[in-house]
Amino acid sequence: MGKFSISNSSNGEYHFFLKAGNGQVILASEGYSTRAACENGVESVRINAPDEARYERRTSKNGKHYFNLKARNGQVIGTSEMYESQAAMENGIESVKKNAPNAIVEDQNL
Repeated sequence: MGKFSISNSSNGEYHFFLKAGNGQVILASEGYSTRAACENGVESVRINAPDEARYERRTSKNGKHYFNLKARNGQVIGTSEMYESQAAMENGIESVKKNAPNAIVEDQNL
């Protein structure tokens, strides 16, 4: 089962990471100014993850593949790691779809 890990960075921003059952990070958020905003981001991932239309597939300048998960308003709510192949990226998308909706939330600051 997947889990969201929420942490507070040294600059005071909150971030979440969606981890697969094996502990690998499959999606990372941008920084949020408050914990409540970060928790809203987690809920947005849960809602949008099952929808294929919410995934934006990208290729970096060095040729690696990654994806963004976007909310209905077009805002990026999470970004994947870099993948060596398009097939690996597609597996990452499937992992987010599978893990996000029922993932538990773990607070790394406690």
